[in-house]
Amino acid sequence: MHRSEWVTSPVPAPSRIAPPASASSAGLGGALSAAAGRGVLEGAFALLNALQREQDAGVTALAAACGLPKTTAYRLLDQLVELGAVERSAGRYRIGPGMFRLGQGWQPHPGLRSAARKPLRRLTAVTGMTVALAVLHRGQTLVLDWTAAADAPRPLPDDRLVWPWYTAAGKVLAAWTRPGPAPGPLPRAWPEEAGRIRELGAAYDHEEVLEGVCCAAVPVYAADGAPVAALSVLTGPDHHLDRLADTARRAASAITAGLGRRR
Repeated sequence: MHRSEWVTSPVPAPSRIAPPASASSAGLGGALSAAAGRGVLEGAFALLNALQREQDAGVTALAAACGLPKTTAYRLLDQLVELGAVERSAGRYRIGPGMFRLGQGWQPHPGLRSAARKPLRRLTAVTGMTVALAVLHRGQTLVLDWTAAADAPRPLPDDRLVWPWYTAAGKVLAAWTRPGPAPGPLPRAWPEEAGRIRELGAAYDHEEVLEGVCCAAVPVYAADGAPVAALSVLTGPDHHLDRLADTARRAASAITAGLGRRR
């Protein structure tokens, strides 16, 4: 299925005779404090999201992108720099190493990264190709880990880790998703394609996302039988994707077994 087919100061002590604060007053103060706290967090995350999009920007541009006063943006950025979440150089900002470390710890299932590490490397050695472990999250395919053979071309441009949901990995997971919100605009023939994916236990991408890049993806299951990730082998258009899927299934089974041993 081709992409073109997709639809669209201290406080003085109170006087002894002063009455205690009423419950409603305390509640209001708590609500206001909570709201202020949420506002600070929202502003900080808005700045981080803007930096993720822009990659490198000045405070004026970032404040405008987030709808924040420049003084507020500067103060929040200064705090984020102190925490290591943002880096500052010559008056410009970018995402810092603290966010990288936090991001590397995220996974949708306990132990998934560690269980996949060795099978991922072995699959790369067997196929001589690029192999990726991905999950479907909020309508996007997120690459948790990937590895490439020394002499293999690197089909993931600029180490990009976020892709549309309709990659082979995204499709193989969407096919098993319980009824609920769609991950994105669905093709008219998606119900039939999802049925075929479930029947085959694999999904394929024939240059639908990147020209010259094809992919075979298979699900990775948790101990309870629910798909939690997808294992993909990326290659050129001259390879047999069904054979790659067979090889990937054995690696996926090893990951599933590793997750089972954590119980």
